[in-house]
Amino acid sequence: MGTLFAIREINEAGGIDGRELQAIHHDPQCVPHHYRSLAARLVQQDKVNVIFGCYMSSTRKAVIPVVEKWQRLLMYPTLYEGFEFSRNVIYTGAAPNQNSAPLAAYMTRHFGPRVYMVGSDYIYPYESNRIMSDFVLERPGGVKLGERYVKLDASEADFAPIVRDIKAKQPDFVFSTVVGTGTRLLYEAYANAGLDSSRMPIASLTTCEAEVSEMGAAVAAGHFTSATYFQTIDREGNADVLTRFRAQFGTEDEPNMCWEAAYFQVHLFARAMLQSGSDEIDRLLPYLLGIEFEAPQGRVRIDASNHHTRLYPRIGRVDGQGRFVVCAESRCGVDPDPYLVNHASDDWSAPGVMLGEASG
Repeated sequence: MGTLFAIREINEAGGIDGRELQAIHHDPQCVPHHYRSLAARLVQQDKVNVIFGCYMSSTRKAVIPVVEKWQRLLMYPTLYEGFEFSRNVIYTGAAPNQNSAPLAAYMTRHFGPRVYMVGSDYIYPYESNRIMSDFVLERPGGVKLGERYVKLDASEADFAPIVRDIKAKQPDFVFSTVVGTGTRLLYEAYANAGLDSSRMPIASLTTCEAEVSEMGAAVAAGHFTSATYFQTIDREGNADVLTRFRAQFGTEDEPNMCWEAAYFQVHLFARAMLQSGSDEIDRLLPYLLGIEFEAPQGRVRIDASNHHTRLYPRIGRVDGQGRFVVCAESRCGVDPDPYLVNHASDDWSAPGVMLGEASG
């Protein structure tokens, strides 16, 4: 919806030099090899030069060979595990230094360094758990008490033994990279087991407004998410965008960090195409790399050296109304470091230095 919303805004403002953007959409049904075949269809039959989308890392990796072979561009709006570069991809979601590092610092400082990890069984959770393990284990007393994975179509029964193990081992916090309907099932099992989010919360990179809405405030309250965008960000630009979106699309969809990145990356593309006069990659990239845009989260910029985006890390905690209260946020944008060359969790560990802690 973020992509379609941005396209509508651009077209209502006159398009790109008077030319309307037209969205061509095919449904891959969450199957990675469908993403690859449909990306090839977009390139060969639909004559598309720029593809917006993919969600899971497995789907992005399925599409990359297509855009590299045909010299097209993929603009990818999802947080991901880092340690990747392609000339044919622009990454507008958070890299690990923009979400995992601040989350590790915040949780270990406020709750302790003993962590239990739960994730869905695909690339992103495995790699994110590896990164989080490094951040936690480098801290005094840091220990990983468990690491469990569930299938993407996990059932309630799959979480019962995991929650029993968590209850027995009593970590300081649980790190979740569970996605899809499994998110609700994990949090419900946690609540039903009587585990206390005020003392032993779940901290996630993937639990956003949509998941909180699905599980309900009573189940989600007290748990944390690290993200570059929440609906509750106190910025005039954010409020204006949300008002316009809901006026056009209603209130059923819950904007989250991927929605916001999908929105602003279309605007970045439109500005670059206006300046370059073309959507062909060789003409477009010189204008897209280094370009800036005032996004709902803050002023973002594409890093010319690694094709990732300067973003604004935040830590949110769900309140009793099911809204994320921003309890810590970066004072300024944080440059992407997808290979974690210059970042460690200690970069975020001093209150008020790089991560300014707010009340709430």
